[in-house]
Amino acid sequence: MDLPRSFVIRERDHRIHNPFTAAKLATLGRALRLRPGTTLLDLACGSGEMLCQWSHAHGVTGTGVDISTVFVDAARARAVELGVAGRVAFVHGDAATYTAEVEVDVAACVGATWIGGGVAGTIGLLERALRPGGLLLIGEPFWRVDPPDEATVTACHAAAREDFHDLPGLVALFGRLGFDLVEMVLADEDSWDRYVAAQWLSVRRWLDAHPDDELAGELRAELDTAPLRYVRYQRPHLGWGVFALMRR
Repeated sequence: MDLPRSFVIRERDHRIHNPFTAAKLATLGRALRLRPGTTLLDLACGSGEMLCQWSHAHGVTGTGVDISTVFVDAARARAVELGVAGRVAFVHGDAATYTAEVEVDVAACVGATWIGGGVAGTIGLLERALRPGGLLLIGEPFWRVDPPDEATVTACHAAAREDFHDLPGLVALFGRLGFDLVEMVLADEDSWDRYVAAQWLSVRRWLDAHPDDELAGELRAELDTAPLRYVRYQRPHLGWGVFALMRR
């Protein structure tokens, strides 16, 4: 049980596996008014930067779960680097089936709602671990601009236009599911660039070091097309944000 090697190669140098910068993540932590001792469960936590950064800055404690052995190892190393290894723990496992031992103050899935088959299903997973009155965090894409054709939809990693809402539609969905939207921090073009463009350098350096690897041809072809596809389609059309929700 692990992520595909190609995914890990692209994002091996990322601390944040979403279109968020460290500054955006810090803004979100301050906006949520986190207090020392706040407990957090982060499903599909990647390299654990959110939990580690918030533990360091705000005294948060908690657990991150991710399917990638490489990212879980990176999260544990980051916890040691920031001096918070005694307050946070990271588990290698399937976030979709993880069962928390105790209820938490904040339950998060930031950028991986496929673990629950979409927003509604992922909210259901998170609520199982959330104390009454707690806070849910959902990271999710949305259409900034309505995609004009199927080429745009595909280039934005959607199977169909309906896979993503526009921003008003996403906010309306939260309401239909019975939640108040109480905070949000949205990605901008710079944070998208730091997420996507940074992958190209990681891929190129990996290709230079591993020209005979079985994935070299696939990743070389990807690098030939990815930058133009990104600036033509994904950058202008796709938004992303983290949304804080409380049950009504």
